[in-house]
Amino acid sequence: MMQKARAITVTILAVLIAIYAIIQYGFFGPGMSGIGQFKLESPDFTLYPWAYVLYAHIITAVVAIVIGPFQIFRKQKSPASQKMHRQLGMLYVVCIGISGIVSVYLSLYASGGPIARTGFFALDLFWMYSTYMAVHTIMKHDVRAHRKWILRSYALTFAAVTLRVYMVPLVMLTGQFETAYQIVAWLCWVPNLILIELFLRKKKTLAR
Repeated sequence: MMQKARAITVTILAVLIAIYAIIQYGFFGPGMSGIGQFKLESPDFTLYPWAYVLYAHIITAVVAIVIGPFQIFRKQKSPASQKMHRQLGMLYVVCIGISGIVSVYLSLYASGGPIARTGFFALDLFWMYSTYMAVHTIMKHDVRAHRKWILRSYALTFAAVTLRVYMVPLVMLTGQFETAYQIVAWLCWVPNLILIELFLRKKKTLAR
């Protein structure tokens, strides 16, 4: 029951953030988003090509977010299910590869100064590394290690969701967008990674 509840919760949040991204960036455009409006306050900032890079990041990241729950919480082990799992897995990896590369650019020009830039850059490195390790371990047919690394990878993919969950309360609490953005640059992913490590340790302890 707990696993089913987790699956439903994660899937709902993933779908909601996908809908939000489509509405925000598809209908209103990046200039109307919170980060876009903040950046446009600077006279030196030009919306393009930053917006094009942002679109590449958002599209690929949203696809990865939506794919994740169907990969992690799948139950069927039939040949057709295994084939679908591999195909979705390859799409997930390709999306993170593209999103991770363009995120390097976005992190280097992130609002919030060195604190925010370092936070997002570290997230990007851990994100791509954990995804690479998930591929590396399954290529060696180490299914147990693959599952651990893919859980870490998705915990970092899910930072796109937790960032938006935390951002509004942080802005209300601090009263400043920049300060909130500096905090969320770390808060959106570090707790996710800690929680997934605690989960993996608990599973290991129970297995013993």
